[in-house]
Amino acid sequence: MSGVREEYLHRYRDVTIRVRAEGQGPLIVLLPSQARDSDDYDDVAQGIAQAGYRVLRPQPRGIGDSQGPLEGITLRDLAQDVAEVIGAEKGGPAVVLGHAFGHYVARQLAVAFPSTVRGIVVAASAAKTYPSDLSRAVTEAGDPTLPDDVRLAALRRAFFAPGNDPTPWLAGWHPHMQAPQRAARAAIAQETYWSGGNGPLLDLQAEFDPFKPPERRNEMREDFGERVSVALVRDASHALIPEQPEAVTRAVVDWMRAIDHKS
Repeated sequence: MSGVREEYLHRYRDVTIRVRAEGQGPLIVLLPSQARDSDDYDDVAQGIAQAGYRVLRPQPRGIGDSQGPLEGITLRDLAQDVAEVIGAEKGGPAVVLGHAFGHYVARQLAVAFPSTVRGIVVAASAAKTYPSDLSRAVTEAGDPTLPDDVRLAALRRAFFAPGNDPTPWLAGWHPHMQAPQRAARAAIAQETYWSGGNGPLLDLQAEFDPFKPPERRNEMREDFGERVSVALVRDASHALIPEQPEAVTRAVVDWMRAIDHKS
């Protein structure tokens, strides 16, 4: 069953979320980075499903068949989309993995809807503060109206480690989602969701991630103590998932098995 992918639409109120699902077993939900979609997780999702888990990828609202209000929303609205999907699956609580922007949604979900979450993975999560030029690089990387050489330079600056090919990430962007997602994050004070709840948390870091340089690697552990595990993926930057999918899969599965053993 782990090799079978299915897709379905989940609707609640005025929101429709397309969900891609595969595998059987304990539930894990994968959330993509800013202005990107769940296709980035294809290899990781397959690997986690083959390890014995049920993997859900809810497409963020505003992308493809996933639709809902985009004006005046906050992270809580985006988190509720995920909570509704987990509830409908009737297999929760879930581990929730948020990559880059997705980690903000995962943290908010664990705070606002704690019954749906048994642990979170923040993958290539930014430190509390980071250089403002990185936000500009994210925008440039995902802007198809710019020349490819400008976009590739931005991808190398913000997303890809030295020697890793950024070319595949010229595709897969949804530029219209940059502003709504940024506004949703800005609408809620960082300190209200930063803890990511009270459950186990894996801080999955990338060796060359400019959003979390070496001097900030212990930030989460220092703030939240032993409930935080830290794993470092070599030869990766902020993109992480396409750079080292096997290492990401291994780290996530090992951590989930460890928290299963403790519970």
